Amino acid sequence: MPPAPLLRFEDETLSWDGMAVLEQVTLALSRGERLVLLGRSGSGKSTLLNAIRLRLEAARPAPRLALVPQDPGLVPQLSVFHNVWMGRLDDHSAARGLRVLLRPSRIERDRAAPAIARVGLTGLERRRVASLSGGQKQRTALARALLRGGEVLIADEPVSAVDPRQSGDLLAALADRFDTMVLALHDPARALALGTRIIGVAAGRIAIDRPASALSLADLHALYEG
Repeated sequence: MPPAPLLRFEDETLSWDGMAVLEQVTLALSRGERLVLLGRSGSGKSTLLNAIRLRLEAARPAPRLALVPQDPGLVPQLSVFHNVWMGRLDDHSAARGLRVLLRPSRIERDRAAPAIARVGLTGLERRRVASLSGGQKQRTALARALLRGGEVLIADEPVSAVDPRQSGDLLAALADRFDTMVLALHDPARALALGTRIIGVAAGRIAIDRPASALSLADLHALYEG
């Protein structure tokens, strides 16, 4: 018997701020899947992504999640290192968290270094996030997720501020770290290269739910027409 899905929606209506955004949502997520959500701006991708996150957080036992929100959720007054280390903050006591804030050890800096290097921020560990470019801030959020690890990654446009020539490598870093992912993207070509399954959202419905291998760019471009 196959393992039970991590989550399931059955003919549900998903709302945002009290207004129905997506209707008749039927969707399941299994371990090892890489779901990529596509659709025009305002189509409901973020609503669906948020509903998936909430459903996973409410599961018992809840899987360990790593998050890359569209707003990176960084603390601008703190350094790159400290923002990346926040991915592990709930793994330790409040006392250790305060001590790392004031005086991180070499062991803690070394533990964060591979994630920081993987996103191309080596040498900026002590730089305050407020001084970074938009792309560097997004890389910091990616490094935070890489350091945290977990069973599922939830990411909303995680490379939207990054140079397109480098976004593929950063998405590959996420795929190497997380077996199960749910991402909202804006690039159909990247979606086909990364995803195992594509969820296309249009006109308040899930218009596409198919394996990436069964879809073409023309199929996906139809989501953005009209």
